Formats: sequence, structure tokens, C-alpha cells
Amino acid sequence: MGTDTLLGLALGLPILAFAGVLFADRRQNLREAVSLISAGCLLWAVSLLYRPVLDGEVIGLSWAEVMPGIEIAFRAEPLGLLFALVASFLWIVTTLYAIGYMRGHGEANQTRFFALFALSIASVMGIAFAENLFTLFVFYEVLTLATYPLVTHAGTEKAKAGGRTYLMILLGTSVGFFLVAIAGTWLLAGTLSFTRGGVFPPETGPAVLSLLLVLYVFGVGKAAIMPFHRWLPAAMVAPTPVSALLHAVAVVKAGVFVILKVCLMIFGLETLKAIPATTWLLYLAAVSILLASLVALRQDNLKARLAYSTVSQLGYITLGALLATSAGIAGGAMHIVMHAFGKITLFFCAGAILVAAHKTEISELDGLGRQMPLTMGAFFLASLCIIGVPPTGGTWSKWFLLLGTVEAEQWLLVVLLMLSSLLSIAYLLPIPLRAFFPRNGVQATGPVAVREAPWPSMLAIAVTAIGCVLLLAYPTIISRLIQVGL
Repeated sequence: MGTDTLLGLALGLPILAFAGVLFADRRQNLREAVSLISAGCLLWAVSLLYRPVLDGEVIGLSWAEVMPGIEIAFRAEPLGLLFALVASFLWIVTTLYAIGYMRGHGEANQTRFFALFALSIASVMGIAFAENLFTLFVFYEVLTLATYPLVTHAGTEKAKAGGRTYLMILLGTSVGFFLVAIAGTWLLAGTLSFTRGGVFPPETGPAVLSLLLVLYVFGVGKAAIMPFHRWLPAAMVAPTPVSALLHAVAVVKAGVFVILKVCLMIFGLETLKAIPATTWLLYLAAVSILLASLVALRQDNLKARLAYSTVSQLGYITLGALLATSAGIAGGAMHIVMHAFGKITLFFCAGAILVAAHKTEISELDGLGRQMPLTMGAFFLASLCIIGVPPTGGTWSKWFLLLGTVEAEQWLLVVLLMLSSLLSIAYLLPIPLRAFFPRNGVQATGPVAVREAPWPSMLAIAVTAIGCVLLLAYPTIISRLIQVGL
């Protein structure tokens, strides 16, 4: 099978899954089988692109020319393939988890959920393999529209309000800033294709480049840089599998991936270093990291704390991109993977606690570790991955980010990064600690004995938690792609 065919399959399989789930409708077993098989086939197709991309093979497709020089086109390149691999693997795991969660929690509208999940993954594949900014923008918007009904899945007034915030911020930033930046790039460079070293001619003034960079950073609302972060906590009204989709598989990862790719292949590292706005945007990312961490500390609701943790951790990836150093880009790209595995595990655990123990507040978790040891043990491992310490893969990404900061001689940022790691410890580790070592000897109480969540959900938790550890031992799968992509 040719590599171009594999790329076509990677783009088309989630769309077929979308249609297949709608066809299966209320036939629950068939609907879930279609989702799992499609996810497995997608991972197979994307994995087969790994070696050709490492070898430098040109793999591309063109679907349609919108106007001269602007087309819907795709190309498999290392950073995009890395994003696609993470998303396709986690689609399998999240589908498995969702089967246990949706059945165990008795969620309504499950056909709509699985269908829109598949459509969201199709959008992610389009973003990952986009050959140019126009194609990326189209699929970026489709992702927003596909995930909106998932955010409002519950149908309550709170869910609808969260959905309005979600849609307003993401569409507002993309149309008001992102699209304007793309138009400016087209006028200045005459191309929208992603190009190593950047696309802007040398005579482009630093003030114009600064304006475009600001428009890109704020226009990609999915990266959740403050002050355009409120959609993320607002979206926590969605079911836990949707939270996993938002935080780990698709939405926020699409945002920071776009930031990385724009910095590397639209501006180029040398141009990025020379832009005056880069420095203050760096410090804005650092402030976003610290402020979100401080807000997370004050949250008693488990999903709300994890949401603000995501805002903080996304700041690391944006900061890595804006450092304009090889180590910074590598650290940012690695943190996309490490944060995906760590955060999806944390949200899986939060959902398992809700299904099995019907608890949502951190203050209610005293002693729960004795009744749900696997869940809380996985939560502990995932917390270490987010913090960035052994025995988890988060160690690598945090190390390269720190190295990139030193390489850029941003010494104040070094201090801020170390402080933010301490804050991560403060808002994450007390959760499993109070579950295993309850305060004042308090034990978990309730009319129903607490047990672990249904086995499909627990299997998914085990896979991602083990993945957090394996990423420390086997980082070369990631690092090879990043090295070739720089």
C-alpha cells in the first residue's frame, strides 16, 4: 500500500466511523464496535507512515483548489505525524473508557456522542496533516463546531451556558485574530504553505511581524493563553470522556500544535528570535502558567482543578515554541505527548470516582484510596507525569523546556518554571495523598460500598498510566520525529 494511500486512509477513516456510528444508531454493541475498530485501523494507518516520514519521503495529497495558490492539501511531516499518533492512540483508549463510563453512568444520546467524537478525530487528522494555513484553519473550525454539541451534551442550563462561552471565545478569537493573521501572511509572503525556516521575506519589518505573531498567539484560542482561557473551565460541565477529548486528545492539543507549527514553519526560529513581541509573549505565557496554577490551588471541584492545571500546562508548550530554540521546540513538542498521557489519566480517574463513588469534590476523597486503590494509584502516577519527575515521561519534556530556557538565556523564566513545578506539586499531590492517608483518620463513608469503575474504564486507566511510565524509558519514538522535524 502506497504512503499517499495511507495518508488518505488516515484522513478518511474517522469520517467513515462517523457515518458508521450514525448507521448503527441504537444498536449499542455495533456502535461501540465501529468506534473501536475504526480507531484501531486509524492507528495502524498512521503508524505505517512513521518510517517513511523519518526517511524523508514526501507524502502529500491535494483535495481541491479554492483559488490560485490556495488549496485544501495535506502533507505528512514529523511534528504533524507525532500529533496524529498521539490522537489516534488515545482515540482507542478514550473509546474504551467511554464505553464503561457511558454505560455505567447511564448517559443519554450515546450515538451522538460517539459520532461527534469520530468527527472530532477527523478534524484533528486534518489539522495534523495540513499542508498550509488555509487547510489548517478549515479543520480547526470544524473541530470547534464538532465539539460544541459534546460540551452541551447534558442539555442543562449550565451546560448550555458553558457551550456558549466555549463557542463565543473559540470562534471569536479564530475569526477576529487567527483569520486576520492568515490573511496578513498571504499578503506579505504570497504563500500559506508550511515551510522550514519560515515564509516571510527578509525585508518584512519587525513591527509587522510582531503584530502577526500577537494575532496568531491570541487567535489560536484553543491554546488557552490568558485572558482567552475561560472556555476551558466552562467546558467542564461536559461528561468526563468529553473532558478527556478536550484536554488530551484533540482540542487543546490542536491549539498548542498550531502555535508550535506556526512558530517553526511560518516564522522560523531565526525570525522569531528577532521579533520584539516574542519576549513579552514569552512572559505572558509564564504569567499564564503561574496564575492558572494559583487558581487551581483554590478549586475544590476535581474537574475544575484539573481544568486550570491544563491552562497552566499549555503555557509550557507555548513558552517552548516562543523560546525559538531547538531545545524549547523539542520540549514543547514532547510536552504535547507527556501532558496528553498524564492529563487523560487524571480525567479518567475523575470520571471513575464519579461513576463508582459519586464524588466530585476533593474534600470528599478522604480515605477513598483504600476502596479505589487502582484509580488513586494511577492518579498519583499521572500527577508525577504532569509535574515532570521520574518515573514518568514528563521528566523529559520539563528537562528540555528548562534546557531551552537556559539556551535562550531567559534566567527569570528559569526561576518561574521551577516555581510553577512547586505549584504543580501543591495542587496535584494532596489529592492522592488524602485518598490514601485521610486527614484525622477519616474513612470513606456512604450508604453503598465503594468499588472500582467498570472494567473497560479501568483498562483504559491502566493503559494510559503505564504509558506515563513507559514514555520515560522509551522516549526515542518521540525524539526521532522531533529531531527530523526541526
